[in-house]
Amino acid sequence: MRQIVITELEAKQRLDKFLGKYLTGCPKSLIYKGMRTKKIKYNGKKPQGNEILKVQDEIKIFFTEEQFAEFIVEKKVKKVPVSFKTVYEDDNILITDKPMGLLTQKDHANGHSLADEVLSYLKENGSYNPAKSMGFTPAPCNRLDRNTAGIVLVGKNIAATQVLSDMLKTKQISKYYMSIVLGRINAPMILKGYHVKQEGKNEVIITEHYVEGAKPVETRILPLKTNGRYTLVEVQLVTGKTHQIRAHLSRIGHPIIGDPKYGDKLENKYFVSKYGLHSQILCAYKVKFELCKEPFIYLQDRVFTVPAPKIYSEICAGESLI
Repeated sequence: MRQIVITELEAKQRLDKFLGKYLTGCPKSLIYKGMRTKKIKYNGKKPQGNEILKVQDEIKIFFTEEQFAEFIVEKKVKKVPVSFKTVYEDDNILITDKPMGLLTQKDHANGHSLADEVLSYLKENGSYNPAKSMGFTPAPCNRLDRNTAGIVLVGKNIAATQVLSDMLKTKQISKYYMSIVLGRINAPMILKGYHVKQEGKNEVIITEHYVEGAKPVETRILPLKTNGRYTLVEVQLVTGKTHQIRAHLSRIGHPIIGDPKYGDKLENKYFVSKYGLHSQILCAYKVKFELCKEPFIYLQDRVFTVPAPKIYSEICAGESLI
């Protein structure tokens, strides 16, 4: 039998979700069967599984030692080189500056990602102990494309992660990007449309009118400087769908320079030959905490920014955009 007393690190999540993380190797069906047959008790009673855990709650699991040995798989954190920069860190949050070329989450088992680097970094500085984490694993709360540089937010405990994810979802944290696009943009624009994933492709399209399965999107564009042929812009991502900024700008005839999926092929060749640019110029350079909830009240109205990668300044200088 194992007895677990819930601490602040595990509180505020569903019982069944917690059990799935704690008993990593246990089939979900067996967890629910354990609750039905009282082999898993919650505060001395038969649970339903949808209970929200509170500090000092007690869970008892009446499995055999052989079952525990099979079902409890300790998270192994591999030490890896850290390429991201730390923008800000406290007990609840880590704000990272992800470099170009690094995936936010790995795309195959042996891959390398920001998520791997974050775990390695947090273990090394003592913020994360997989042996005591009771199933919780810190992870990025927002994603950037491999070749989009910039700010990624990481929750360092379950409560912070849940609130941070909710604040991002409800747009209580504003996200801003820096980019260079083809063509002249003279005035601010609010772009609205519908986001449609292309079946069988890692591409999307933006339509003006609703089609089945489409999601509404909104992108706001602020021109900063133009040389007539290209425009340096700040982009506020109001909604956050896959490739939204890239597809939306392409849809209105102002594709991001260097973009291999949605860009202008002839223009891209120019930037490859002159600057060695092989990916889109897009950097998540700023976040603003607009409306904070506990435990992030202390971050109310805080703004965090990161510098754009070196190639951005080289292009801006070379194309008279600074």
